Amino acid sequence: MDNGYTVAQIRAAEAAAMAVLGPDELMQRAAAGLATAVLRRLRDGGAYGARVLLVVGSGNNCGDALFAGARLAARGVAVTAWRTGPAVHDAGWAAFLAAGGRERDADGARTQLSRQRLVIDGVAGIGSRPGLDTDVAAFAEACQALRVPVVAVDLPSGLAPEPPFGDDPHFTADLTVTFGGFKLCQLLEPSRSSCGDLELVSIGLDLPEPTVSRWTPDELATAWPLPDASSDKYSRGVVGLDTGSVDYPGAAVLSAAGAVGAGAGMVRYLGPLPVAPRVLDRFPNVVIGQGRVQALVVGSGWGERKDTGVVTRAMKAGVPMVVDADALRHLPTRGGHAAVVLTPHAGELARLLGLQRAEVEADPLAAVRTAVAHTGCTVLLKGATQYVATPGEHRVWLAIPGPGWTAQAGSGDVLAGACGSLLAAGLPPLEAALAAASVQAVAAGRYPGPLPPQALAERMFNVVREVVQNSCGA
Repeated sequence: MDNGYTVAQIRAAEAAAMAVLGPDELMQRAAAGLATAVLRRLRDGGAYGARVLLVVGSGNNCGDALFAGARLAARGVAVTAWRTGPAVHDAGWAAFLAAGGRERDADGARTQLSRQRLVIDGVAGIGSRPGLDTDVAAFAEACQALRVPVVAVDLPSGLAPEPPFGDDPHFTADLTVTFGGFKLCQLLEPSRSSCGDLELVSIGLDLPEPTVSRWTPDELATAWPLPDASSDKYSRGVVGLDTGSVDYPGAAVLSAAGAVGAGAGMVRYLGPLPVAPRVLDRFPNVVIGQGRVQALVVGSGWGERKDTGVVTRAMKAGVPMVVDADALRHLPTRGGHAAVVLTPHAGELARLLGLQRAEVEADPLAAVRTAVAHTGCTVLLKGATQYVATPGEHRVWLAIPGPGWTAQAGSGDVLAGACGSLLAAGLPPLEAALAAASVQAVAAGRYPGPLPPQALAERMFNVVREVVQNSCGA
């Protein structure tokens, strides 16, 4: 998994390491890793004679970039540097010049930009305020306009390293080489997209428990419940769907698609009887009517439903449950229980917490933690980054990210059904939420394009087979 840390966590770990190793050793480790990453980027066209421009400020990021520039110059790279301010890292600058690096002023950097193989952004680091000075911001825009690749040192300059994220001017990197541990901006949208590819360089930091952890396909493969020779439909899990309505019958069909696609042993449809034929037309394997279930999915497509007591009754009964969409309005005012997964998007979570949507979007980590404390349930916040928080744990988990194609109506219904299927199979709420969100994202990544959510649900079978079973040797 990929672990992310706050600025305070990184700085404390750096201070402890510097007390033992000294600041020079950490910087040289970072510079060596950065230079190696840049040489790999230059490999296709050859590194010797390749033009690389460093854009540097005054802090430690500047030192990392300059020492890396000295290493690149020693390998025959034609390295120049634009000092964006009056101050510079003195030792790094001396090493850069001694290795044959040359200085460019602001005009020279701009006029020569189109001739560069790449730009190394070493302007600012985690201790700097978000945003860029006007001339540097214009240069960052020119890099994008001219499609000159940018390699960011630790993080793209101008980007806030952790929430709240604003819209301040910043570099957009093709590659970010970061040191010690991932910063939150490298794992959370909307900042993640500005970081490009990520490369983590170990510099010997002793880091604490992470603030966030993002699943990878390995975690998905390990968590996914696989049947064995003794399995039957009940042991694989029976999920009940109280979803859809006469006004929104599609939600019932889509939640069934998610439950079937995630491999439920049996799916029972418990919603309005007039909707049941629509579900059966698409999924004849679904059973209609009351009966034994190991988990429930409620709320998707309910609309203005009159009988909303099902949420409270199911919570009192202790049935593992996914509470989605319209059912989120009917949570009991006192307490939930640990087997319940709430699946709001930002607007629904804002309504649940009495906030504005913009407040949730500005700091989703704080919002999802508050929701857990407020409800006592596991919370999956849907969106470009999908956050999962659970009672008793400060760390927030992130599902595997997927492409933007999943941002369409109905994706949440499929996700709710898949999550309910995994709860019924016996996964804990945290793992069920992460696995459901991740398998949907991986399917969207493997089958890119404007596929509707029901078509994507069908392709979840292939993800389970290829990613999960192959990884587990099943």
